[in-house]
Amino acid sequence: MKGEKLTPYLFILPFTVIFVVFIGFPFLYALYLSFHRVVDLSNVFGGLQFVGLKNYTSLLGGFDFWWSFGLTLVYALLLIPSNIILALILASALSKDSPVNRLYRTLFFLPFVLDVFVVGVVWTLIYTTPYGVLPQLLEKIGIGVPAGGFLGNPYLALPSIAFAIVLKNIGFGIVLFTAAFGNIPREVYEAAELDGATGWKKTYYITLPLVKPIIAFLTVVGFMGALSGFAEVYAMTGGGPTVRVAGHIAKATKITGYLLFEKLQMLKLGPASALSFILLIFALFFSMLSLKLLKRAD
Repeated sequence: MKGEKLTPYLFILPFTVIFVVFIGFPFLYALYLSFHRVVDLSNVFGGLQFVGLKNYTSLLGGFDFWWSFGLTLVYALLLIPSNIILALILASALSKDSPVNRLYRTLFFLPFVLDVFVVGVVWTLIYTTPYGVLPQLLEKIGIGVPAGGFLGNPYLALPSIAFAIVLKNIGFGIVLFTAAFGNIPREVYEAAELDGATGWKKTYYITLPLVKPIIAFLTVVGFMGALSGFAEVYAMTGGGPTVRVAGHIAKATKITGYLLFEKLQMLKLGPASALSFILLIFALFFSMLSLKLLKRAD
């Protein structure tokens, strides 16, 4: 009898050990590190100096963090609505189960499984002036390429990255919306048609309310992706190009994920840890806000 009580714990023991070693301890150590400054890089466990909230206040009081956070919000606004709207439209067009629609859904989903860095490299080759596919296509139809190219222009670099990531992730949204459409009873639409509802009214009053959980999920996942975005920026622009803002020289695509990379690259482990927890707080806040707004819209 005693052995039977222990059996379930033996099954979860491997997961518990892996969780504590690779997630629990690093999380707690990063929190501890965020209140310290590393004075001896050869001993990151013992060579620490307690600085209290200095890592947090220096980040929140500096231009660099707020510039990166502002860019991240712009990046999220470029990503999330575009991804949801396009995925919703394409899922509606491909919702009928047919061999052709299944093929298109598969083709749209394939880029989603690719590594973000690989997608970034491919799109860098597409955008590159003058030999990239896109500049050559625009030249043939008589449209000039903007000064600096798509990734060298400070006003086009971030939208160009966002466009590439939307096309990469759109297949995931299509799959989710298609599954959600399949779960909506046909009788609901038939009842609406008997009441005189047109195609747009059925979409607005039936389809959209019933797929709001998917919209909420894609909103939260999209914002998390914007906050942690790094590989696409690293592959396509390296944080640049530079732009002058309020007397500061800033990088036009240095979103928060890339700022965190720079802190780690410069071995500023304390500020990097503090930045990761600031981003965690913002992520939790915006996720709860998004869910609350969508729930209130019901």
